Amino acid sequence: MMDFDALKYYSCWLQEFFIDQGMHLGLAAALGTFINLLVVILVVTVLDIIVRKVIVQAFKAFSVKTATTFDDYLVKSNFPRYIAHFVPLAIVWEIAPILFIEYPIITKIIFVGANIYLVILCILVFRSLLRTTRNYLQGKPDYYDKPLESYIQVLMIFAWGVGVFFIINLLTGYSITSLATLGAASAIVLLIFKDTILGFVASIQVSVNDIVRIGDWITFSKYGADGYVTEINLATVRVQNFDNTYTTIPTYSLIADSFQNWRGMQESKGRRIKRAIFIKQSSIKFLTPEELEDLKKIQLIAPYIDHRQKDVNHYNKQVEADKSLLINGKNQTNLGVFRKYADAMLHENPAINKDLFLMVRHLAPTDKGIPIEIFCFSYDKNWENYEHIQADIFDHLLAAVPYFGLEIFELPTGKDIVNISTK
Repeated sequence: MMDFDALKYYSCWLQEFFIDQGMHLGLAAALGTFINLLVVILVVTVLDIIVRKVIVQAFKAFSVKTATTFDDYLVKSNFPRYIAHFVPLAIVWEIAPILFIEYPIITKIIFVGANIYLVILCILVFRSLLRTTRNYLQGKPDYYDKPLESYIQVLMIFAWGVGVFFIINLLTGYSITSLATLGAASAIVLLIFKDTILGFVASIQVSVNDIVRIGDWITFSKYGADGYVTEINLATVRVQNFDNTYTTIPTYSLIADSFQNWRGMQESKGRRIKRAIFIKQSSIKFLTPEELEDLKKIQLIAPYIDHRQKDVNHYNKQVEADKSLLINGKNQTNLGVFRKYADAMLHENPAINKDLFLMVRHLAPTDKGIPIEIFCFSYDKNWENYEHIQADIFDHLLAAVPYFGLEIFELPTGKDIVNISTK
């Protein structure tokens, strides 16, 4: 224990020494107090350095020997350093009334400063524990994609709010428990932290309803975001776009506005391909028997043409259709055969998931031709591979269109206009 009698003797000895040297009583007391203050600052500083090094090294040695990573995160978040500061603070608390017994006002100021420092130190320790908990939980599979940063920020705002109230109480002596004070503080908090409160509520809804996780691919056109969520905190959601830029989105916008989350696609058994080829309407026609024979050379649809033509011939025979005109009775069209070819090609493609929905269909005619839409799902959901699969399918279909006597619609180019004008 600290020898307070010896400390008190030392404090008085300095003053008596200066008086014996012929110094005025008041000046001797002031000079002795000033020297005592310098000694206290020096001793506390040295002691703080020593205690901090001892505690930090002890924590590091302990964390190396343990299997859990929680204590490792405690060291990284400076928890031992903050704990070490309590020892010098306790010493100042004990020796200040003795060293400055002649100046109670100085003792009071030191006590107020020590109390304020204690409040701040407690907040820093609390912050260190929160950061340690966050880093520890982010290493767990159940929590790595949760918006832990939002909850930590809310708790820190609450901690600093309580700390500010205590500091105001220490400086002014005004009670922080009165209804008037709490009411005024609540109004100020609501006014200043409106966006923070909205973000906090949104963070809870995002987490509880599992709307967005860290690592999700989202598309938010309003903010130009298209990429992976890297961070969810109290005020903003950070998205790394595919061009390696970053977009920040207000957290409450995830609740207030509409956006697209691709997680469902990533967790499913395939990624959807939905794209149309526009066929020039004037190129569509009935197929003659000679043309059907030529198309039978295409192996994928030869069985279909034979089977379909038998049905057509049977029907035409029943209704006694006059086949001097192709329009009479039933007939196969080049567009219908092409549609069946596209369907057969997709069924033969190993990159397409046949267990999911697969369809080739007509859409309503437009001023740009008749859309033939491909609707299917690729096994590979990786963006780059998906685009390659999709490109391979449409490269082939676009090249196959002329074999069926069809044409792809496209608007006239400058060369087309020049050719027309020269005729």
